[in-house]
Amino acid sequence: MRVPLIAANWKLNKTIGEASEFVLALAPKVKGAQGVEVVICPPYTAIAAVVQGAGGSAIAVGGQDCYSRANGAFTGEVSAAMLKDAGCRWVIVGHSERRQFFGDTDEVANAKLRAALAAGLRVIFCVGETLDERTKGDMDSVLRRQVLHGLKGVTDADLARMALAYEPVWAIGTGVTASPEQADEAQGFVRALVRAQFGETAAESLRIQYGGSVNRDNAADLLSRPEVDGALVGGASLEVESFAAIVAAGAAETARAAR
Repeated sequence: MRVPLIAANWKLNKTIGEASEFVLALAPKVKGAQGVEVVICPPYTAIAAVVQGAGGSAIAVGGQDCYSRANGAFTGEVSAAMLKDAGCRWVIVGHSERRQFFGDTDEVANAKLRAALAAGLRVIFCVGETLDERTKGDMDSVLRRQVLHGLKGVTDADLARMALAYEPVWAIGTGVTASPEQADEAQGFVRALVRAQFGETAAESLRIQYGGSVNRDNAADLLSRPEVDGALVGGASLEVESFAAIVAAGAAETARAAR
């Protein structure tokens, strides 16, 4: 059974003090959550505070992005090795906002992915279509391109240290969520692509999260779907109670599936 992965992507939010306060409040609320993995991805400036606050808890820390090079004259960039040195275990790569606003192509995302894996980080690799692409009937071709190009050069051993996140761009930060049926269908298609490339065992072991306006009200329904193995949570991860409720929904789904 795939253990749900619930990850908080704080994006451009929270000062060091706010981040520290958040994780200290969250830790006791998720302490008893069994059968679920929790990751917080703060802005770079707050990573050290979150690592310290999460110490002794089951909460792992991740970066929101990394550069594809290990070092050099690249002003403003942060390498995967730097994230690992700061205490991160995970990093998000290929998020739609990186693709949309900062020009990350499939090739750039692939280079970042391979750099992160080489540095020893686990990776949440994001894929997803825009509303225009879905409306035109291009969803399958977009996901196929993002998966095949994005995972180029990845081995079976690499895949075991990854999760994919399906995040329909039209549902990110809009308050519009893909229906559980839409999420399940799209993620089943993504898993089929992985199956064709890596085989049945690898595909069935891989966790595929849903990301796109996940909140405490819709989390349980989304997580109950067989192809949804967790959530990449944006806005709802900025408030302790709402994020804790999503973690609890993941733990409840694991308990239900085990019965």
